Amino acid sequence: MRHNKKFNHLGRTASHRNAMLANMACSLIKHKRITTTVAKAKALKKFVEPLITRSKDDTTNSRRVVFSNLQDKIAVTELFKEISVKIADRPGGYTRIIKTGNRLGDNAAMCFIELVDYNENMAKEKVAKKATRTRRSKKSAAAAAPAAEAPASEEPKAESAE
Repeated sequence: MRHNKKFNHLGRTASHRNAMLANMACSLIKHKRITTTVAKAKALKKFVEPLITRSKDDTTNSRRVVFSNLQDKIAVTELFKEISVKIADRPGGYTRIIKTGNRLGDNAAMCFIELVDYNENMAKEKVAKKATRTRRSKKSAAAAAPAAEAPASEEPKAESAE
């Protein structure tokens, strides 16, 4: 029985899994979006989000802890310099998983995982939706339209009469 065993082993040994998740986390930090299977993306989310939270306070100890997990100086530097500044006010949920369908070869469920604050398309859509939202009833819109048309139609008549 598998009571209380929630960790997905991904069909790999512990050392292989840790190395794979560290490499995927470095790629995610460097490129801001990677394409992978859904199972790996969910495992990566649990792996990388505590590291991003750790990067919010730039101390020597937090850098050492993150480096012990990632083993990549460039990724650690980028995480502490750029990403931690951008996500400083966010209380969690730094990554987003978007499913893209199934892979042709083996029909595996594919997705891409991305850092939330780095997708400009999603941010623009939220701003555009808020800007276009109005709360008018049909009665007030219908009453406003003839009232706006009436003065416009009267003014040309007055000019032609003179």
